[in-house]
Amino acid sequence: MRRLLTFRRDRSGPGRSGQLSAQQAAECAAGELFHRVRGDTGGLSTDEVARRLEQYGFNEPVSKSQESLASSLLAQFANPLILTLLAAAVVSGFLRDLVGASLISFMVLLSVALNTVIGARSQRAAARLRDKVTPLATALRDGAWIDVPRRTLVPGDMIRLCAGDRIPADARLISGRLHVQQAALTGESIPAEKHAVGRTGPDAHGADAPHLLFLGTSVVAGTAEALVFATGRATAFGDVAEALTHRPPPTEFEQGLASFARMIMRTVLYLLLFVLIVTFVLGRPPLQSLLFALALAVGLTPEFMPVITTVTLARGAVRMAKQNVIVKHLAAIEDFGSMTVLLSDKTGTLTTGEMSVVASTDAYGRDADAAACLAAINSALETGIRSPLDAALLRDRRCDPTTYRKIDEVPFDFERRRSSVVTDLDGQRELIVKGAPESVLSRCSCISDGAHDYPLDEGAVTRSTQAYEAFGERGQRVLAIARRRVPVKDHYSAEDETDLVLVGFVAFADPLVDGVAESLRSLAADGISVKILTGDNASVARSVCGEAGINIADATGGDVLDDIPDAALGVLAERCNLFTRVSPSQKLRLVLALKERGHVVGFLGDGVNDAPSLHAADVGISVMNAVDVARDAADIVLGNRDLGLLHEGVLQGRRAFANVMKYLMMETSSNFGNMLSMAAAAAFLPFLPMLPTQILLNNLLYDLSQTMIPSDNVDAEQIRHPRRWNVTAIRRFMYVVGPVSSLYDFLTFFALLYWLHATEALFQTGWFVESLATQTLVLFVIRTQASPLRSRPSLPLAAAALGVVAVALLLPLSPLADDFGFVPLPAAFYAFLGGATTTYLAMVQLAKQLLGLLSDPMSVQAAPAPEGSK
Repeated sequence: MRRLLTFRRDRSGPGRSGQLSAQQAAECAAGELFHRVRGDTGGLSTDEVARRLEQYGFNEPVSKSQESLASSLLAQFANPLILTLLAAAVVSGFLRDLVGASLISFMVLLSVALNTVIGARSQRAAARLRDKVTPLATALRDGAWIDVPRRTLVPGDMIRLCAGDRIPADARLISGRLHVQQAALTGESIPAEKHAVGRTGPDAHGADAPHLLFLGTSVVAGTAEALVFATGRATAFGDVAEALTHRPPPTEFEQGLASFARMIMRTVLYLLLFVLIVTFVLGRPPLQSLLFALALAVGLTPEFMPVITTVTLARGAVRMAKQNVIVKHLAAIEDFGSMTVLLSDKTGTLTTGEMSVVASTDAYGRDADAAACLAAINSALETGIRSPLDAALLRDRRCDPTTYRKIDEVPFDFERRRSSVVTDLDGQRELIVKGAPESVLSRCSCISDGAHDYPLDEGAVTRSTQAYEAFGERGQRVLAIARRRVPVKDHYSAEDETDLVLVGFVAFADPLVDGVAESLRSLAADGISVKILTGDNASVARSVCGEAGINIADATGGDVLDDIPDAALGVLAERCNLFTRVSPSQKLRLVLALKERGHVVGFLGDGVNDAPSLHAADVGISVMNAVDVARDAADIVLGNRDLGLLHEGVLQGRRAFANVMKYLMMETSSNFGNMLSMAAAAAFLPFLPMLPTQILLNNLLYDLSQTMIPSDNVDAEQIRHPRRWNVTAIRRFMYVVGPVSSLYDFLTFFALLYWLHATEALFQTGWFVESLATQTLVLFVIRTQASPLRSRPSLPLAAAALGVVAVALLLPLSPLADDFGFVPLPAAFYAFLGGATTTYLAMVQLAKQLLGLLSDPMSVQAAPAPEGSK
């Protein structure tokens, strides 16, 4: 990450308008500063701002312009399964099956359109929520200081900053002194001091430069004026944003889809070659053999998969949207359901992020209100930005600060690590000091027990040190409080912070989020391991994780991670649940290491330094109030940082995944069985077992019966564990259930040829009806891991399946029979059909139970990483 914070050189070549090199940035700052020194203090004019906006672009590290419609569509058409289906459409057209070609093309276009529309709506929804608050900056324009939208700042703007402000662009300090929190870029938790320097300035660049400020950081204390020298993509923040433009490692969904498409293409190729060789050896007409083989190939492709997948995921996205969760990419819902590991920060996830007072004690750790009372007076009277500890003290209100009159103050700074106020109460002036215990204790000479003051001897120092260290061991933050009577004078300074009387300590804790322990248990019960990556110290993190019920036996500090090679890091990341003092680059390494070990990784983050990890994770999760770059890098945006909400999203993902898998299991096994039967029949029958048009009609009706799968109910067992793509399991299911289907096809062949003495047309009609009835009704067995009698399908799915079977039975008797080569079937065949269908469903149920084909074929515990994954 430190590499990203150094200024880039020679970045403003052709096509990169809006980006400044380090040299250009320095020249801009130096030139503008020269004009300021000459007395040009009016700031930029409106016309000049417009010109520079045209030259440099808006101050947006991540471009708000979404990718073009054309590029979005082209990206979807690059999907290997979409390419396979388009090839099937071409083949159908070559077979003069315009209906089939049109249907496949329509399904592909509908799927692409749905993905594009839903994705665009999600992007617009996120943009509307983001635009509810327009960030402003104070800039000098046309001779006056005014508030302007941050995105309109340009290089050369003079800006004014004070405590609490976010730095709106990369800038050089002209006057004043600041303490700046740079954790968003560097991961360092301690604010850095910044001050103005001479015109030449030091040679340092990046976050270490004392005179440079960076977009994405914030002012903790002080006031200053600064000169903007870089905006938008030219900022140090923009380096992070540009890193996000690189393609991340393939997600679980992408790997699984590519593996499935490869399996289908290989199976289609082998089947096509087998049929062509057999028919050639048997001397069949070449053109008819080719058409038959191509029809088989088309019949094996799951042409409805894109639509069923899209509709299933869209249903999940709609449910999640009702809970104020934006799904930016539909595929992320499946990755959500497949997630095995969730990486997150501690603050805001386990804890509320809002400090509260948990103890007020005397110097020896005994309960006493005096320390909290004096600390609240100090917080109420001090100026500048209040810390979360100040806010907690003011909420605690153990006394009334308004009875004290403020005389003066010595503001907080990061060298002293304390702040002081001078108060007047009934004519008595008193200096009240609060700060870090070691800093305050070093300035004390006495100690108070509430009634009397005693000298602070070595024994008292030891007891006081033990008292505040005990709070730290429990993961609590501590302030020491001291006081001193001071004489009347006009001004007070840090030199007056001597001979203080130590009053006691105030302890603070960031309380656990309500229900977080239960949410963690629910996630663990559903197979998701939560790992905490925090920049906080080990004692605080251990205490919080322990309270939340996270196993912290193998906690690891960030100081040791850089020395661990990637292979060993993956093993360590699997074992440890807590990583403390981690940097942004270490977070990214942990994400990649866990993915390398075959885990499906979710990353929950909201800061600039989280963006690379969000980008690289299988599913990046952010929140509405995150920084822009984090929201843009995420796949899913939560309304609030709630593990319970996240858990519900995971379950929605698993439901969607389960229904998609039902379709794939149905499609691959039934189609494979039918195509295998046709290929085998072609080897010994003197005629084609089914006409090409009948094959395509069979495939169309079967697929129509599957269109209601997205509405199907999902068993509780199917969402109990993370579920992921496992092409090996799909192939095994296909190779077992497909041949069972073929056995019944061969039984049908025997009944038609040797019992009913069927003609060519009767044979083709009988097999058409039998194959369509059995492969459609087997859905009720395959859709559940349990007994089909105990798991109810949804009403739309049952109606669709039964309706297609009814159509198959009626077609030979309909006016369309002649058009498709059908003839009426004898009554004896229908008796055979009833028995064959019943026993077939029983056989599939038996095979499912004996071989455990659906016991957990997609669960992470049983499934290896997808083919092609590293």
